[in-house]
Amino acid sequence: MSTIVEANQLVKQYPGSPEPAVRGASFTIQQGEIFGFLGPNGAGKTTSISMLSCLLKPTDGSATVAGFDIIRQSAEVKRRIGLVPQDLALYPTLSARDNLSYFGRIYSLRGSDLRQRVDDALKLVGLSDRAGDAIETFSGGMKRRVNIAAGLLHRPEVLFLDEPTVGVDPQSRNFIFENVESLNQDGLTVLYTTHYMEEAQRLCDRVAIIDQGQIIALDTPKALINSLGGGIIHLGVPPEMPGSLIAEVERLPNVQGVAHKDGKLEITAQHAQHAVIGVIEVFNAADIPITSLEILEPNLETVFLHLTGKRLRD
Repeated sequence: MSTIVEANQLVKQYPGSPEPAVRGASFTIQQGEIFGFLGPNGAGKTTSISMLSCLLKPTDGSATVAGFDIIRQSAEVKRRIGLVPQDLALYPTLSARDNLSYFGRIYSLRGSDLRQRVDDALKLVGLSDRAGDAIETFSGGMKRRVNIAAGLLHRPEVLFLDEPTVGVDPQSRNFIFENVESLNQDGLTVLYTTHYMEEAQRLCDRVAIIDQGQIIALDTPKALINSLGGGIIHLGVPPEMPGSLIAEVERLPNVQGVAHKDGKLEITAQHAQHAVIGVIEVFNAADIPITSLEILEPNLETVFLHLTGKRLRD
């Protein structure tokens, strides 16, 4: 597979902000893959997409899309991308068809070609029967689907989807998932941002976990999850913990690592359910109380928690 998006040390510093919104982001996206940005609100996902789609100029660093430089060849980049922003970009009093026709003209589509592209896009998102209805009569999920249709009219090489399921109902969410998977099967490259772990696990070939403007991990969902082994055990413990007890926990079968921070032990295990029995026995033998116990099964949410110390929705 060839590289279709390449970012090298991208930085975005907004005037007056003490910290960069994006700091040194480097990654590549291969043609035909779904690449995910997974991180909480404010992590830098939208800023990253805005730079790649030529809406924001990077403070530092460089990037190419389909071989074209995002700064020097922005017009060529814009012809090859479809952007579906997090905020709806639709005219509420116009019908779905009129909205798409308007955006199609921006892409220089005209006549029968425009009409066919609009029909195809509405069919793809399952809204052909509502083509003549005003957008203001649509549910949030239906509006999101029209938003996606607008980004597909000119048949882009890369589709940027920025949090496309925020605020939508479960039925529309599933419809969006199916749309993305179908488009990808037809060869479309997708950059998909989300703060929903389950979306990244379902859709993405590779995931970049981003927090406070930095990419802190990048791999396939399976590899990221496997890096945790069989899960994580969180123990609430007294402030003063003897080092000998921590060393004893580290020697237990199935235990891969132990970290002590802020009154908690974080124990990475091959089999968390099995390991927790031995951990409890060690504490009971030492007559040291456990104030809380949480077993986290391995998933991308757990990976994020392990890397940052906080949850995706915090």
